[in-house]
Amino acid sequence: MPSLLVLQMPPRPRLGSGEPPGAAPPAEFAYAWSPDGRQVQRQGRAAPALLPRADAVVAVLSEVDVGWQRCTLPKAPPARLRAALSGVLEEALLEEPEQVHLALPAEARAGEPSWIAVAHRGWLRAELAALEQAQVFVDRIVPAAWPADPPRLHIGSRADPTQDATTPAALVATWSQPDGVVQLPLQGSLARALLPQPLPVQTLATATPATAAAAEAWLGAPVALATEAERLLQAAQSPWDLRQFDLVRRHRGTRALRDAWRGFLGPAWRPARYGLAALVLVQLAGLNLQAWQLRRQVERKQADMVALLQTTFPQVRAVLDAPLQMEREVQALRGQAGRAGESDLEPLMRAAAAAWPPGRPPVDGLRFEPGRLSLPASGWTQQEIDRFRQTLRTGGYGLEQSDGRLHIRRSPAGGSPS
Repeated sequence: MPSLLVLQMPPRPRLGSGEPPGAAPPAEFAYAWSPDGRQVQRQGRAAPALLPRADAVVAVLSEVDVGWQRCTLPKAPPARLRAALSGVLEEALLEEPEQVHLALPAEARAGEPSWIAVAHRGWLRAELAALEQAQVFVDRIVPAAWPADPPRLHIGSRADPTQDATTPAALVATWSQPDGVVQLPLQGSLARALLPQPLPVQTLATATPATAAAAEAWLGAPVALATEAERLLQAAQSPWDLRQFDLVRRHRGTRALRDAWRGFLGPAWRPARYGLAALVLVQLAGLNLQAWQLRRQVERKQADMVALLQTTFPQVRAVLDAPLQMEREVQALRGQAGRAGESDLEPLMRAAAAAWPPGRPPVDGLRFEPGRLSLPASGWTQQEIDRFRQTLRTGGYGLEQSDGRLHIRRSPAGGSPS
């Protein structure tokens, strides 16, 4: 299975946190790395450039950075859905619609009630840009908690390291159930007033190892242990993905190809790679063998032609072009015997006379070159030329037209006359 890197996005600076809203992204990110997406193998904090590499990267937003609104989804085309959602939620949002990022669940249907995840757009863009600058590309953005059934309760400690994590003043409860998500401090009576007493039987209650004893004392019931890294891995299995609308990853096709190639290079595909390499080697060996056999056949045919030439015409010592030299020797023998060859003037004249169009007067300006008889084409109609060519073709001769002249020559043996 592909490896997974889960990053905890630090909480967005608030007005009372002592940091300006536009503060620079954090120098380090908390992370959990899993070889299979099921068990945590490495965890810690690191600068973006030093984060471990993985096949997939998931960013987790803390509970305080994701708001939840419930509304009936408007019926709008995908290109206008974001604007339609802003119009529906405008009265419920604490910030201007242009400043927030909205996301829908995968199973959302137009005309039906649905939860809408809300986050600060500018801050989220800055965090993603800081990671991408370090070549860390986030594939999914998920919330740490979301409306869920069965309900979930997690008790952890505040981020302030100066507080004792074993006291109620330092404990924070995150309550996730079908009606929404809320994070409450355990100090005071608000948490006991809002949390059902007792908790529903199907509730999954967890706590960090440092807060487990205090959480059990406050709840009066046992809780399961869950480290921060395990919570990150659990959040990565969320059905939500906030990477929507203007935060959709660009060049997803290139990323998919790169991920597929990376997966192909993984251990699971090693036998397939070996088999493919062996197949390529066998194909190359077969092509080389076939080329060698064809080359040997050509060499044997050339040797046979040379042997035939030198056997038939012993006076030929140096063989440079066997077919051409044999043709010349045959023509020489024919000339010595007083017989005209097929490409001599007499056969060409006889062929032209036999194919001459009826009613066509004799022509002047005949020109003969070895193997070709040419005559002027002036005064010929295209119909006469076509008929002349067709008649010559039946006798094994071809007719070409160029530069205002008609050229008659013997068609190659076995070829189609022109």
